[in-house]
Amino acid sequence: MFIIVITVLTLEIFLINTVKQNYYKNLESNLYNQIKMSTNLYYQYFSDTTLHENVLNNVDTFWRQTSAQVQIIDLDGNIIMDSIGVTSFDSKKMDDVSKALNGEMGKWIGRVDYDTEQVMAISYPLKSGKNIVGVLRFITSLREVNKDIRQISAVFIWFGIVVIITSGFLSIFMAKSIIGPVKEVTAAAEKMALGDFKARSNKKHDDEIGKLSDTLNYMATEILKREQLKTDFISSVSHELRTPLTSIKGWAITLKQGYETKELLMDGLDIIEKESDRLTLMVEELLDFSKFVSGKIALEKQLIDVTRIIEHIKKQLTPRALRDQIDFKVIYEENLPETYSDGNRLKQLFINILDNAFTFTPSGGQVIFSTKYENSNFIFSIEDTGCGIPEEDLPRVKEKFYKGKTSKSKNGIGLSICDEIVSLMNGTLEIKSQLSKGTLVLITIPLEERE
Repeated sequence: MFIIVITVLTLEIFLINTVKQNYYKNLESNLYNQIKMSTNLYYQYFSDTTLHENVLNNVDTFWRQTSAQVQIIDLDGNIIMDSIGVTSFDSKKMDDVSKALNGEMGKWIGRVDYDTEQVMAISYPLKSGKNIVGVLRFITSLREVNKDIRQISAVFIWFGIVVIITSGFLSIFMAKSIIGPVKEVTAAAEKMALGDFKARSNKKHDDEIGKLSDTLNYMATEILKREQLKTDFISSVSHELRTPLTSIKGWAITLKQGYETKELLMDGLDIIEKESDRLTLMVEELLDFSKFVSGKIALEKQLIDVTRIIEHIKKQLTPRALRDQIDFKVIYEENLPETYSDGNRLKQLFINILDNAFTFTPSGGQVIFSTKYENSNFIFSIEDTGCGIPEEDLPRVKEKFYKGKTSKSKNGIGLSICDEIVSLMNGTLEIKSQLSKGTLVLITIPLEERE
């Protein structure tokens, strides 16, 4: 409103001043034309006699051309004739008379004793030959001109008031249309800040504030989803940890009470060992995950032979493939270049993904691990003929804690760790899958040289 009022007032002052200047300019131009005509008439027809003689004999000639007050002033600044009977004035205060006596046209605007309004006076020299013999002065009141100016100014002022009032109402309406939704969004944000993520911002219009409302609601929904994932993760981990602990405790109690044969003792100790190993692997995976999330993990880079790592994984997982009756193929190009990376993390990456492939592929299926090198990148692909991943789960399988709908998933952090490892190596991990047909995991890691 302040800007609107200042703008309107500035425009009003500019317009009224422009109108006033134009009116005064037109009046000045009219008086100038009239006085010029009269002085030319004097110069052509009356300049052969003295000024006083012309005043006595031809004075009517000077005011026939105008309706203004006419004065004839001599070289000493004295009035020798006035059409309304003014006999004296202070010529030193009249700039127009001084200019006319110097041979120029003069203009003066001011107040006189015999008029309540300002007057405009135009003076012009009267010449006889090349000599100035006096001054002809036309004076007119500005009463009518100022009246017209005041009327036009009143129109402008009323128009400005209408503009200010209209703009005011529009500003109030627009402010309410903005402030109301902003207050609602702020209130919803404050509730969310206090932990109420079920609070929602009510979207009223599809504008910037509406987009802000959608973003806030989306953020709250995502936080709720992640909170639920954390809850499910804790529940899943608790269950996964409870199972081996129960087996260990059960067999410990059984063996403590005594055993009949050495075979029973060996079976019990074997189960305790396997469950302890499983428990250790789960704890290590959780510790790894914690390090990745906190950003404390760092790659221990050294010059590694990719071919040797692939052969090691082949030897490690072939017995499992034979046990599960899965056709496990390892294919790689000859003379793969060496790279500067973390060999242990690469093994962890491949084993985690291959473990998933074996877990979700039934007996009689196939798992293919292939490697090639092109455009300074290692491209690893792990393809299986397992159950596949549902389309709605595929975009989220790399999220932390996400387990999907399958009951075979353990704690929902395996692929998340793999994705973190690939990111640390400046690579990409892409998953493609079709339900009941299988899954393809593509890992691209750039060749790195020693710094």
